[in-house]
Amino acid sequence: MSKRAFKKYIKSLEKEDLEDQILDLYERFEDVKVFYNFVFNPNEEKLVKQAKFKISKEYFPNTKRKAKARRSVAHKLIKHFLKLEMESHSLADLMFYNVEIAQTYSADKENITNAFEKSMFKSFEQAVDFVIQNGIYTDFLKRINHITEEAVKQNWSNSYKFEQVTDRFL
Repeated sequence: MSKRAFKKYIKSLEKEDLEDQILDLYERFEDVKVFYNFVFNPNEEKLVKQAKFKISKEYFPNTKRKAKARRSVAHKLIKHFLKLEMESHSLADLMFYNVEIAQTYSADKENITNAFEKSMFKSFEQAVDFVIQNGIYTDFLKRINHITEEAVKQNWSNSYKFEQVTDRFL
């Protein structure tokens, strides 16, 4: 169904029928429930805190299991928060945290793969692009510089790319 046809359908409904359909969607689909819960009670600070905990467990698990260090966990959370249109400072904080915790993890490791470094650069680049698009770049300049310095300090093979991204905006 096209958006235009959908609008026409919605306008044809009585208020009571429309309310019933929205309530039915809320009850049936978890995504709709999550959306409305976020809209009416955003509590972004709590959501970011929970997300940071999940991301940190990827690198520093509470149990004796080996760290999985999957970028996909953070990426899913960030994508979800983008859909919900979370406040840009909170989301940017989470995006940079993802790279920072990965760098903390890699500081103790000798065998960090190029794929790991490449994926962290991609996350870094997305975070920088996000803060630029939202006009909050200056609020995160210190963290951007620190991440770049850490990539150089750890001798990441793509540390020059971090420097290039940072240098473009200084």
